Amino acid sequence: MDRSNWKRIPAGVWALGWVSLFMDFGSELVHSLLPLLLAGPLGASAFAIGLIEGAAEGLVLVTKLFSGYASDATGRRKSLVVFGYGLAAVVKPVFPLASSLGWVVSARMLDRFGKGIRGAPRDALMGDIVPSDLRGAAFGLRQSMDTIGAVIGPLCAVGLMFAFHDDIRHVLWFAVIPSLIAVFILVRFVREPERRPAERRARLPISRAGLSVLGRRYWHVVFVGALLALARFSEAFLILRTDQLGLATTYAPFVLVVMSIVYSLSAYPAGVLSDRLGRRGILVVGLAVLVAADVVLARAGSPGVAFVGIALWGLHMGLTQGVMSAFIADHAPAQYRGTAFGVFSLVSGAGLLLASAGAGALWEWQGSPVTFLVGAVLAAACMVATLALPRAGAANAEARREGGLPS
Repeated sequence: MDRSNWKRIPAGVWALGWVSLFMDFGSELVHSLLPLLLAGPLGASAFAIGLIEGAAEGLVLVTKLFSGYASDATGRRKSLVVFGYGLAAVVKPVFPLASSLGWVVSARMLDRFGKGIRGAPRDALMGDIVPSDLRGAAFGLRQSMDTIGAVIGPLCAVGLMFAFHDDIRHVLWFAVIPSLIAVFILVRFVREPERRPAERRARLPISRAGLSVLGRRYWHVVFVGALLALARFSEAFLILRTDQLGLATTYAPFVLVVMSIVYSLSAYPAGVLSDRLGRRGILVVGLAVLVAADVVLARAGSPGVAFVGIALWGLHMGLTQGVMSAFIADHAPAQYRGTAFGVFSLVSGAGLLLASAGAGALWEWQGSPVTFLVGAVLAAACMVATLALPRAGAANAEARREGGLPS
């Protein structure tokens, strides 16, 4: 990979990448142990844990929409990002201190509320910082660093549990350190660029007429993102598939570790290639990889073969997630970028929730192979929709955006 790209990426993007890495390190350390805390010392049922997780993720979706809108309307993105990350750091000590289910639920909700607050403004801030010809590389880099944190967290949790003889509460304290480091880096090293007068305090009416201002190309990207979300259900089904094929429970965490490693290694190169060759082609390749992953997982007869499908799943994530974010930054009006990312997160998140519910129903009624094959069909449909996306590169989209969209 051309090293000049690394040198040209703004320092603010690198800082945000380190913020994501350290925060995900702490968060995934907690999340990898939280079900054990809930089901063990606190006595929560599997149904209760499911309700908690569903409510938490639903809160993220709704909050992202309004935080993105607020970042446009106030003209201040960094303050919302700091608040979101700061809230997630502040609640980390509640998990090891919690003496009841209510305390854990409250902490989990506040943690997800913080994620919802920071998500859309952070992506919009990156769109403000990065030159249009480096957006794919920048979003891919941040996604790679975020995923590295998601690998380190669970691995550290395993090592710490061994070192402290399965004392969950003791281990959970270690999540506080990387979370505080993330907030320090954000406050100290990320600078919000000066926005042009036309882009300050841009209030887009949340109505059909108001949202139409985002433009037809933007809504085409959102449609593709929704289809992609429907095709990509929760990674929990990857774990269930390996368990079904006989993988020992002890090794179950390695499903997400393998997926995350491939994801982190591929996201930055995919972003760079999308800047050079066009985003549409990289996205189509990513969807083809998802089709292959689904087919392998559907036909797998052993855990070893399933891990091939899991690695392909991680590759598809690397080829699509950062590229979709760059697509949104390309085609959303600059003054409404926060709202655009919020709407996109809401639609694609709702699609993922619907896909996971549907996959669970198919799994129960028709079996796991049918579940993955239906996912392959949806991914192929998404490929067709992707082929109709505009060919124009990021620079052309930027020029169009600056050429007269209403504010």
